Amino acid sequence: MALLIQDRAAGAVLGAWIGDALGLGPHWYYDLAELRRDYGDWIDGYTAPRPGRYHAGMQAGQLSQAGYLLTLMVRSLIERHGYDEADFCRRLDTELFPRLDGTPVSGPGHYTSQSIREA
Repeated sequence: MALLIQDRAAGAVLGAWIGDALGLGPHWYYDLAELRRDYGDWIDGYTAPRPGRYHAGMQAGQLSQAGYLLTLMVRSLIERHGYDEADFCRRLDTELFPRLDGTPVSGPGHYTSQSIREA
């Protein structure tokens, strides 16, 4: 039986949330030896970020800011029964931007990308 497009979309969103939470701890390691030193040869579960690294202070399995943004979008899609640009932008204006201070290490997920800081 073929999956409906809605089922495939729901699976993609769920996969994005899982991937975001799995990547929180080892996020943005550019030195594989350092990554392996901190997390071993294989990461097979949710991990907390190390002190002094991106997302430091967050717990294993929490979402980064990308996951937070995805959550805002999904809530808007569900409540508005489809994409509503004005609703999503209102959510950004009222639920995300007030929690940011213009610095990289701020807001939900403890890291704000350059593109969001400039928005």
